[in-house]
Formats: sequence, C-alpha cells, structure tokens
Amino acid sequence: MTQHLFPTSLVGSYAQPDWLIDRQKLAGRFPPRVRATELWRVDPEYLEQAQNDATLIAIRDQERAGLDIITDGEMRRESYSNRFATALEGVDLDNPGTALDRSGHPNPVPRVTGRIRRMHAVEADDVRFLRANTDRRIKITVPGPFTMSQQAQNDWYDDPGEMAQDYAAAVNEEIRDLFAAGADIVQIDEPYMQARPDPARAYGVAALQRALEGVEGETAVHICFGYAAIIHERPEGYSFLPELAAVPCDCVSIETAQSNLDCSILETLPEKKIILGVLDLSTHEVETAETVAARIRRALPHADAARIVPAPDCGLKYLPRDVAFGKMKALADGAAIVRAEAS
Repeated sequence: MTQHLFPTSLVGSYAQPDWLIDRQKLAGRFPPRVRATELWRVDPEYLEQAQNDATLIAIRDQERAGLDIITDGEMRRESYSNRFATALEGVDLDNPGTALDRSGHPNPVPRVTGRIRRMHAVEADDVRFLRANTDRRIKITVPGPFTMSQQAQNDWYDDPGEMAQDYAAAVNEEIRDLFAAGADIVQIDEPYMQARPDPARAYGVAALQRALEGVEGETAVHICFGYAAIIHERPEGYSFLPELAAVPCDCVSIETAQSNLDCSILETLPEKKIILGVLDLSTHEVETAETVAARIRRALPHADAARIVPAPDCGLKYLPRDVAFGKMKALADGAAIVRAEAS
C-alpha cells in the first residue's frame, strides 16, 4: 500500500473475544508474568485454532476501521510479556518468584535460576500468520529486556545489568527472526522504563541498545504509564523519555491522551518517528474523529507531520470489543481529517 501522512496503528493488543479468554478473570488481576493457562476458555486441543480465528477477527476489524499498520492483536497472549518471557532458558516456571508490580503490589513472576537464553523463535509463526492474512504493513511486539528484568525474581545473577544484557541478547535474536518472518515493524515494549527510571538509566538503556544491535528493519520502542484499566493515576509527564534519543530505534511510542501530555517533550526526540497515543483508554466513551484530530494537532508544533503515527495510548486489551472497534474507527477518521488539512 502507498504510505501517506499520519499512518495509523494499534500499539499492539486488541480486545480478545469472551469466547477465547475469561475477560472478567483477566481484568480482576494484574497482567500475568508467569503462564496463566486458566484464563483460556478453549480446551488445549483446540486453543491454537481458536487463537487463529480470533487473530483473523482482529486483523479484519483493524482493516474495517481503516488502520494502515496491522498487528495480530496479541490474541495468543495472556499478557504482552509473559508469552516470550516464559519461553526462555534459565527460568524455573514450576516454582515462580515474586516481584512488585508497577503499582507496588506483589505479583508471581518468572524465577531466574540460570543464565537467560532464547532456545527458539517464539513469535515468528505469529508474524507468518499475520503476513499471510493482510496486504497492509504489519507490526509485531516483543517485551523489552529491561521490563522483563523487572518482572522477574533474580536468584542467579550478581549484577542486574548483566541479567538485562542476557534478556537483551534473547530479544535481539527474536527481532531478527521476526523480520525474517515478514514483519515490517518490530516494537519493543518497555513500560518499566517509565515506572523505574533510575535503574532504566543505570542499565536499561544499555540493554535496549544491545537488543537493537545490528538489527535491520524498522523498530519502535513503546513506553507508557501502564494499562489504564489497572493503573489509574497518571503523571503529567514522562520521568523517562529524552533518554531514548540515544537508542538506535526508528520510532518511540508514547501516550498523550489520558495524561494530556505537554507535547513539547517531543522536541527531545528530533530524529525519531513518534507513535502518538491519541485515544484515552481510561474511559469507554468513544472519541469523536474531531477529538482525535485535535490531539494529533497538539503534537504538530513539536514534531514534523511526516514523523507522526497516530495510535491508542496503549493496548486495547481491556476494553469491550465494541468500544475498542469504535475507538479504532475514530483513530482512522481523526487521522484522515488532519491528513486532509496537511495536503
């Protein structure tokens, strides 16, 4: 497809159907860091087939809404991170550890009992399925090394920076396989860089640089304040963002809608495309196209129009499906308004 100004995209996730996953159980707990197979409503024998069908629905909904860049909606995932994080060597899945979530509450997490290594590609088949079922540009997400290091109990490494580097090596191998499988864009999700800026500066940036080392293809880093359905309080600005200027990614994904972010901070990232969050996920109210357009316009004094990719603030995973679809449609329609103004 021909690329135009303000191409629209999800951050990653779309709302999973109720027949696939127990959405009430999912919403009533923190995002799973260890495997949470009890969330699936479909027998293991039929689960992959059901996830394929749900992925097709997510793809078609994005196309119907008019999005330009399509994701798989993360239909196969219990959370954005645990599908990859629990597939690595060096993790004791039978005896989970505990770590504080970004809200300060303890959550079961992978317990690291050996050196972290990637044993095999984890999401390459997901990309191949997505590529086979849409002719639009496609994006896949992978959890970031710093975030995974914060979502684990470290019982092996003396140095948390070394652990993050090993997570980064695993992510680097995965990214290469995702591009080989047909991804147009690979996004690394690093929400904990915002939640824990001091260790992010100490060793998170270096880990992210290692994850992207030698990678050829368009890459993005997503940094956010957490799912609106779970983390209710929003700061007015990022505690960690200009630091990403030093990271060799092409795009930075941020939220501006719910937090009413002062977009002047975008001036600290003059070389990056900005995946601009313009959908507020704290409310089930569907924005008008004009509301979305106004949120896009707020960024234009601080970032060239050619660098703006309108998107939701974060994943749509916790929204009702009709609301998620309505917001996607508003996203596409709002981008079209601003595109027409710029042409």
